[in-house]
Amino acid sequence: MSNDRYERGMAVRKSVLGADHVARAEANKTAFDTDFQQFITESVWGDVWSRPGLELRTRQMITMAMLAALGRHEELAAHIRATRHTGVTPDEVKEIFLHVAVYAGAPAANSAYALAKRVYQEMDNQSE
Repeated sequence: MSNDRYERGMAVRKSVLGADHVARAEANKTAFDTDFQQFITESVWGDVWSRPGLELRTRQMITMAMLAALGRHEELAAHIRATRHTGVTPDEVKEIFLHVAVYAGAPAANSAYALAKRVYQEMDNQSE
C-alpha cells in the first residue's frame, strides 16, 4: 500500500535536509518514535512543505526565523546545515537573524548568530 503523503514528504525532507541527514534519522528510529517520525514526514514535509504557495528556499528562511525566535537550537542547527541544499546564503541568514532581533528580541538573535557561527565552522571543517 502506497502512502503518497509519506513518499512526497520523504522527497521534500531529503531535498531540504539532505539524504544523509534523513538516512541517519531513519536509522535512529525506534518503536517509541516511529509514529512521530511518520507524522512529521507526512504532515510537516508531505503537506505543509509540499504546498505550491512558497518555494522551499523561502519556507526554509521562514522556518529558520521561527526556530531562532523560539530558541529551538537543535532544529535551527539542522536548518543552517541544510542551507547547502536550498541555496540560502550566509548573508541571507544574517538578515534573517537581524529580523529575529527586531521582532523576537536581541537575546534570541544573539543565540542564533552564535549557533550559526559554530555550525558554519563545523561545515567548513568538514569540507576541508
